[in-house]
Amino acid sequence: MTIFTFALKRTLRDRTNILFLTLFPVAAIFLPDQQYWPLLPLGYQYFGVLMLFVSIRLTSIMLDDRQKGVVKRLAAAPVSHFQYLWQNLLAFAIIMFGQNAIFIYGGSLYGHELHDPWHLLLLYTVFTFTSVSISLAWNSFYRSKESSFLVFMSVITIMAILGGVIFPVEMLPDTFQKVAVIFPTYWFVEGIEWIVSGENAVDLLLIYGVLMLYGTFFLIIGSVRKIG
Repeated sequence: MTIFTFALKRTLRDRTNILFLTLFPVAAIFLPDQQYWPLLPLGYQYFGVLMLFVSIRLTSIMLDDRQKGVVKRLAAAPVSHFQYLWQNLLAFAIIMFGQNAIFIYGGSLYGHELHDPWHLLLLYTVFTFTSVSISLAWNSFYRSKESSFLVFMSVITIMAILGGVIFPVEMLPDTFQKVAVIFPTYWFVEGIEWIVSGENAVDLLLIYGVLMLYGTFFLIIGSVRKIG
């Protein structure tokens, strides 16, 4: 687990990562409740966007390894690409899960009505998997983490707008409402709506199934395209 430990250490050494992992989530806790939309306090819906930003920041560490030739040197060591990949991803997942748990617990202490915090934590955990997988696949097409991050910020903005994170999908033209379902953020928002008012467990299983399908698809792309 040497790679796993090293991934944890260098992630937490980066001050910008600490900012994304601590200050921004804490600030999101204090965003106000809204009377009609979204159904949870603003910060708990916008947190999905923050998870995408955190994911691209964390997985960019592996892009650094490509730029510095670390992965090529690993080919001569008794470490497989699979070991390198899963130990890094495990480190990122644990860091983000901790962030999710602290964020939800902090909101409960602050007095937010979160309806079902355990289901919310599960939704965040599933979306973490999806976010990290998307970021891994995205970074596999780039050789510069700066370029990757800048372009991905635009992609996140589009996903947030068309996926119903910034405002309700119902406010979009009919054509865009039909397109919205292709974005993982749409299913993330659907998950929040189910937690607040859903009754049919099949609907929740569908939401998680779609998010896991996205995550698996992009994980395969990011894994097949070795970053060496």
